[in-house]
Amino acid sequence: MMDLFSEIEEPEREELRSLRKELEEANYKYYVLNQPTLSDQEFDFKMHRLQDLEAMFPDMFDPKSPTQHVGSDLAVKGYGLPVTGKGFEQVKHKYPMLSLANSYSREEIEEWVRKLPSTAEIVCELKYDGLSISLWYEHGVLVKALTRGDGQQGDNVIDNIKTIPSVPWKIDRTDIPEFFELRGEVLLPWERFEALNKEREEQEEPLFANPRNAASGTLKLQDPREVARRGLDAYLYYMLGENLPGKTHFERLETAKEWGFHISDAIKVCHNVDEVMAYIAYWDTERKNLPVATDGIVLKVNNLAQQDELGYTAKTPRWAIAYKFPAEKQLTLLKEITYQVGRTGVVTPVANLEPVQLSGTMVQRATLHNEDFIKSLDIRPGDKVWVEKGGEIIPKIVGRADRNDEMSATASLNDGMMYSFPTTCPECGTPLVRVEGEAAWRCPNEAGCPPQIKGKMEHFVSRKAMNIDGLGEETIDLLYRQGLLHNIADIYDLKAEDIAAQERLGEKSAQNMIAGIEASKQVPWARVLFALGIRMVGETTAKKIAKKYNTIDTLMWATAEQLCAIEDVGPQIAENIVKYFEDIRNLEILDRLRKAGLQFEGEAEAEPTSDKLAGQTIVISGTFAHHSRDEYKAMIEAHGGKNSGSVSKKTSFILAGENMGPEKRKKAEDLGVKLMTEEEFLGLLGS
Repeated sequence: MMDLFSEIEEPEREELRSLRKELEEANYKYYVLNQPTLSDQEFDFKMHRLQDLEAMFPDMFDPKSPTQHVGSDLAVKGYGLPVTGKGFEQVKHKYPMLSLANSYSREEIEEWVRKLPSTAEIVCELKYDGLSISLWYEHGVLVKALTRGDGQQGDNVIDNIKTIPSVPWKIDRTDIPEFFELRGEVLLPWERFEALNKEREEQEEPLFANPRNAASGTLKLQDPREVARRGLDAYLYYMLGENLPGKTHFERLETAKEWGFHISDAIKVCHNVDEVMAYIAYWDTERKNLPVATDGIVLKVNNLAQQDELGYTAKTPRWAIAYKFPAEKQLTLLKEITYQVGRTGVVTPVANLEPVQLSGTMVQRATLHNEDFIKSLDIRPGDKVWVEKGGEIIPKIVGRADRNDEMSATASLNDGMMYSFPTTCPECGTPLVRVEGEAAWRCPNEAGCPPQIKGKMEHFVSRKAMNIDGLGEETIDLLYRQGLLHNIADIYDLKAEDIAAQERLGEKSAQNMIAGIEASKQVPWARVLFALGIRMVGETTAKKIAKKYNTIDTLMWATAEQLCAIEDVGPQIAENIVKYFEDIRNLEILDRLRKAGLQFEGEAEAEPTSDKLAGQTIVISGTFAHHSRDEYKAMIEAHGGKNSGSVSKKTSFILAGENMGPEKRKKAEDLGVKLMTEEEFLGLLGS
């Protein structure tokens, strides 16, 4: 009998193991890679199923299970997942950052409210869809800005947070506690998100699926200037610390607003279920008019003493819950599939839909990604397809209706006919190729395919490349059709009179364009390299290559093996660079660009000014009085040393400033690594 029960239980035990692995991988892709694979609702349903299975089999308890900890944006350890280094100091939270219990059912929310003490007030707030942040203030000065991390420790991203105008660096008041912490969400407003994705689309870079992913990716960048340019915002919603003013959550938020913090005006104190449900119903519609993304409502017990009485579970507070708005989804007709050719030749299928309204906007088109995606859903023109937006601003097709239930005249004609991807380029007729290991079909006719020719020119003149004002997409198309532009070198042969003679342009436009073309001759070598549009050589990679090869002539003769020695340059990028310089057509264009006066030479990679730190690996931690952290990093490299973001046995010493990270200090003590003050370090260098 026991053997029979074991056989019955085994599939459920296997399901438990499988769910743990799947959810840990989903956490990693969501928090670390910013590439979610499950919708919030799918994730939560799977998490609830895992909790049920773990209750059935208490002997399989595992403290590393996803049910026992919050998702982490730090390096993930366990379940065979990779560890990523973000280059930020990791700091332990003073108070753990827990997640909230989620519900998609208004009935469950009503039940949660009714179980609270009869005297409880409930604060209702919008649930902003961004990246959690914890701001530490000491004597009114911002000293730390920590991500959620794994809930116990987070990355200190203070330099990036300081680029957000709504986050004060200092509070000039005498009535504030010595220390307090404010928590909230870092967000990318819709307007900035759309602009960022437009830029990425022009560069044929992967688009961010939603503002949350874009905000998360932005906050983890190593360049605060780029963070500032993207335009993040922050909404704060919780205050922690000792000797804080107020006895309720709402009072503390009002106080934080008086101190100059960005607190939402949508917060409301409710006294019963009816008021809570009215709040949810109102914002379910009105949130679509907000400048930032929201995905639900958060309910919190207002009285802080009652919060303490209710306490916490292992992962969530019992005094708070989140109601998640269901993703908005509509069924509509797929009228036809068309194809777009990008500047690198990638052919992307596009669904042309019967117009349908989603999240306040009319959707008529949605990407179908590639041939594999279409075949996986067995989508054909004439089908009724499900289109979803939800928290995503980019419409996506998530499935199709059963053809037996959703029949149309067109669909009936398609019965039994599998979708077939085109074999030739829809623009130039060249046979398409598909590289092994890639999902995309590509047109190899770089020099003769109109979208590729125009796309390369649009990339070349873009802001991050040559930055030539006036030469936008429409103007390039016009000049291409008139036979004045065939490749990027032709831009430098343009004459003012030829431009002025074109429809919708004129003399002033011509003068501005010629001035922009002339100014572009001063664009530095690294940006010129990026502007050439070599496949997979993005802005950051171009800078690293240009630093190593400070002239185009030295780069031209570099081997793939030599190129792979550069950080972030893998075999595929190296091969693309080598092939670019092997193409006689590219060499002819480069020769014309050289004669036009473009900068094909930059500063050589700086040699160390001394060997005082040669062979030494140095970690910087804390804040400093005489120089910035970046300046100290430059000094270390200038004197032959190597910078590192983490303490290990290889660490020679730590340059320790004020407010040094406690984790680094403890690890240094454990390993016997020396701490050096700012003054000692400058003395060592003779500064």
